[in-house]
Amino acid sequence: MFAVTMGSVFLSAWGMPFESQAQSYPAKPVRIFTQYVPGSSGDTTVRMMAAPLGELLGQPVIIENRAGAGGVLAADAVARSAPDGYTLLAGSSSTQIIRIFLSKSTPFDPVKDFTPITQITESVPTIVVNPKLGVNSLAELIDYARRNPGKLAFGTSGIGSDHHLSGEEIKQLIKVDMLHIPYKAGAQALVDVISGQLPMAFVIHTQTLPHIRSGKVRALAVVKEKRFPLLPDVPTVSEVIPGFEVPPSWTGLLGPAGMPPAVLSRISGEAIRALNLPETRARYVESGQEVVASTPEEFAAKIRRNLELVGRIVKAAGIQPE
Repeated sequence: MFAVTMGSVFLSAWGMPFESQAQSYPAKPVRIFTQYVPGSSGDTTVRMMAAPLGELLGQPVIIENRAGAGGVLAADAVARSAPDGYTLLAGSSSTQIIRIFLSKSTPFDPVKDFTPITQITESVPTIVVNPKLGVNSLAELIDYARRNPGKLAFGTSGIGSDHHLSGEEIKQLIKVDMLHIPYKAGAQALVDVISGQLPMAFVIHTQTLPHIRSGKVRALAVVKEKRFPLLPDVPTVSEVIPGFEVPPSWTGLLGPAGMPPAVLSRISGEAIRALNLPETRARYVESGQEVVASTPEEFAAKIRRNLELVGRIVKAAGIQPE
């Protein structure tokens, strides 16, 4: 965003003082494009923030569902829009980060074409095993894998998913081969772990938690930076495997590149307020999600770290773009 000065007054590229932009924004409804279909869990995630955000902004926040092309339709529409704060993106790490390395062509640059506003939520993947496997901890699983190289299979929600990347990173760090079994959905992998057809899987906690509590599966670790309150006795992967960094699995709010600083400050501040409202946080907890509510600077730094991490994992694992 370029600015020029006239005396002591800073003007934006559109000739309006930044302070005036902040005071006048928003003067009309704000649209948030999403890659999710109406009624899906991702769509619900965005709408739980959109309602209180609209109240705080004093203007309606309209959700526009642009599903298709792996999230590219929604992201590209926002990347090409005016950076005035009225067209935003509720993007996912699968589109903004992972796709960059797993697709031969992407019409946007995840860093140059967007302005990070705030990370909304983060999923909580768990590593679960069938109790009959006879391992009671992640350390024991690693020992088992080392004694049976290439024979331990792990299921995920598909090639290139954050769960797949987690498995590949673990393989690289412990220097032991394990067999990846991709499924169309993590729930399918979980069913096979419960039945004993698959020894282990990476599955989000909302699906595994009832089966962990019933004893049908055993949780060995959570793929998070910190322990998860609903599974306080389950360690993080990095507690057991030094150097492990969590692959991205988030939903975040972004705008086009070049948003005026005053507009970015207003929208990010109100979005963070909306996410931190007790009633909003309670709704996210009920849906099994963790609220992040990061600043634009924190979110931008995370995106840069994510890109470096995913690039390193994909290259080491030899995963080829489609």
